[in-house]
Amino acid sequence: MAGDFGFPAGEWTRQLVRHALAEDVGPGDATTSITVTEDRLIEAVVTSREEGVIAGLPVAEILFAELGAAVSLETRRPDGSPVAPGDVVSVLRGAAAAILTGERILLNFLQQLSGIASLTARYVAQVAGTRCQVLDTRKTLPGYRHLAKYAVRCGGGHNHRMGLYDRIMLKDNHWATGDGAVAELVRRGRERYPDLAIEVEVDTLAQLEQVLPLGVEWIMLDNFSHGETREAVALRDASGATSKLESSGNVNLDTLRGYALAGVDAASVGRLTHSVRALDLGLDMDAG
Repeated sequence: MAGDFGFPAGEWTRQLVRHALAEDVGPGDATTSITVTEDRLIEAVVTSREEGVIAGLPVAEILFAELGAAVSLETRRPDGSPVAPGDVVSVLRGAAAAILTGERILLNFLQQLSGIASLTARYVAQVAGTRCQVLDTRKTLPGYRHLAKYAVRCGGGHNHRMGLYDRIMLKDNHWATGDGAVAELVRRGRERYPDLAIEVEVDTLAQLEQVLPLGVEWIMLDNFSHGETREAVALRDASGATSKLESSGNVNLDTLRGYALAGVDAASVGRLTHSVRALDLGLDMDAG
C-alpha cells in the first residue's frame, strides 16, 4: 500500500514539532548533555514490535532539522507499508546527541500516526468488494488534524472535510437551531458558497425523503440500522437522486461490513482518530 499520501510538510507540521521540542527539551536535555559529546556518531534502528501499518516517517526529517543536526534517515518500510514484529522500519545515522534528544518525540509521532493507519487498514479490509469508502471525522486531537488525516490515508481510508470551511454540513443541531427549513438552508449555502459540497444529516427515513429532492452532494444516515440503511439506499435509487449516502454512528469493526453491503457510498468512523491505540515501535541504538 506504500505510496505518496500527501504528507503535510508545511509550516503547521513544523510548528507542531517545535511545540513538541519546547515541551520536552525546554532549555536543554540535561541527561544527554552529560552522556555524549557533540561529535559522537551513532546508528539507531526503528523496529516494529507488532503487526500494523506505518505512518509519520517524514516527521523525522523535520524533527532533526529543527534540532540542527545532520541525521540521515534510511527508510526500510515507507509510510503505508504493512509491518510485522521485528521488521526494521528505518535506520537513523548521525549525531548521538540529537538522536537521544529526539528519540521520544519521534516515537510519539510515529506510534500515534501508525496506530491510526493500522486501525484504518482494519476498517478498510471490512469493506473489500463493496463501493463503500472508509472516512475519518473531525474528532481529532487539536493541532494534529492534518497529520491524523494523513495517517488515515496511509491506512487506505479517505478524508471527510478537513474543517468547518471546506464543506457545508447541516447536522441535527443546525436543523434544530437554524433560521429556516432545511431547504432554505441548502439554498443559502448554494448562494453563498457555490464551490462547496453540501451534506445533510438525517435521523429518519422521513427526513431522508425531505432531503432527497434538494440535490445535495451527500446525505448522512445517522444511527440507522442495517435494515433502515437498505431502505434508505432503495429510496435514493428509486428517486433518481444523485446524492451519495454516508453511514455514521454505530459504525465499528463488527457493524461496518453490514453497512457496506447495504449499499452506502461511505461510512465515517470517529474512532479512527479519537480512540486509537499507538502502534508498538522501538528505537535501539548502537555506537557508530
